[in-house]
Amino acid sequence: MEIQFLEKAIEISRISIEKGGGPFGACIVRDNEIISLEHNTVTIDNDPTAHAEINAIRSAARKLGKFDLSECVIYSSTEPCPMCLSAIYWARIPIVYYATTRKDVEQIGFSDNFIYEELQKPIEQRKVKMIQLDKTKSLEVFDVWKNYENKVEY
Repeated sequence: MEIQFLEKAIEISRISIEKGGGPFGACIVRDNEIISLEHNTVTIDNDPTAHAEINAIRSAARKLGKFDLSECVIYSSTEPCPMCLSAIYWARIPIVYYATTRKDVEQIGFSDNFIYEELQKPIEQRKVKMIQLDKTKSLEVFDVWKNYENKVEY
């Protein structure tokens, strides 16, 4: 059964190229039903976060009316990048099926190695400068959250 959903993700990745997107697709499934099937739209939307997995997560969450996708699995034409993998964790998706690896993707000019390397470095040694400013007002918002009755636990 898994292979048919993976093939859908691969099929939409091919369609993505025809539409002007990157060669990536993703399919989110719950109870053997496709909830979302999306492709990469980074260049189409001029949105660096519009990877196939992110688009599929956004679509599935809207369709299901919740951000917790723990009852779903995701099929990706390629091993998810660090951003997409983080989103998968935040969406609580417990299983990722994928075809090509990040090493395969390097062969066509896509590489996330620099991100993996950067995340291993101490914050002060990263290329993107991280500068903390006064946190007083932000901590006040946290106090509001602690007392908010309808909060969702992450």
